[in-house]
Amino acid sequence: MTDSSQPPPDLDLRLVRYFTVVAEHLHFGRAAEVLHINQPSLSRQIRRLEQQLGARLLDRTSQGSRLTEAGEVFLPRAKALLRSAAQAAAHTRAAAEPSRITIGYTMGIIVTPAVRALRRRHRDADVQALHVAWNERRGCLLDRRVDALVTRLPFPTDQLNVTVLYDEPRGLLMPVGHRLAGKESVTLDDIADEPLLRVPDADWNAFWRIDPRPDGSRAPDGPLVEDFENKLELVADGQAMTIIPAAAAGGHRPDLTMVPLHGVEPSHVVLATRADDRSRLVADFRTCAQSQLDGPSWGLDH
Repeated sequence: MTDSSQPPPDLDLRLVRYFTVVAEHLHFGRAAEVLHINQPSLSRQIRRLEQQLGARLLDRTSQGSRLTEAGEVFLPRAKALLRSAAQAAAHTRAAAEPSRITIGYTMGIIVTPAVRALRRRHRDADVQALHVAWNERRGCLLDRRVDALVTRLPFPTDQLNVTVLYDEPRGLLMPVGHRLAGKESVTLDDIADEPLLRVPDADWNAFWRIDPRPDGSRAPDGPLVEDFENKLELVADGQAMTIIPAAAAGGHRPDLTMVPLHGVEPSHVVLATRADDRSRLVADFRTCAQSQLDGPSWGLDH
């Protein structure tokens, strides 16, 4: 039986978040890079958390780190604790600032017209826009960093309300010297043996690599990447190609080119909000997004 006379541990939520990042990567070096702190400092912070809890959470190995039994028990509770804290802060801000909304967007998507339209409708509201990393789309909504998000499918949409705003054709990004560069368009048959970059997300890989192909064959594997700049470097170096929205064709490096990919489903740009959100600002932003965001005006040759 728990001794109710004992005070609860004084947990530092910052340290709890550090632990969840280390647990996700199981490597202190990679976690330190994500958190933008040095590795020795991160190690010290995790030791502080372990002291607060009175339990060792992680064991270092020659390959990285692994969760102890106590760490396995604490991880889901740590994530729940962070979600609860974020929700408590968001609800408190909402009560104090009822006219505030943060609109998220991911790379290559322009939300400015809809944001301006919402500001014109609600001149006293605090309307902010925030860039969101591709692998934080669902999380940024559920932990209330943003109230609405304009992004591309696919990603897990449970607990979310999703509205398709427009579709984008897809194209193939390749080095300017590639054998397919300069063609008016390509099909999946043209790239049957071409390796395509991968990311650590099965849904993303299935859609953006078109894997498996309609005939059941698998897309050849290229390197695994996690950020956009590394993706561009690997494509420019000729190690693999990648399929991108045609709207992103104008923003890449001069040593890369995009060729339209025909015969495949287009990319879907959507507005996602929390399913239980009844905010008037969120509802009005949905109206603004549907009327103002209709995709790029340029064609595939841009």
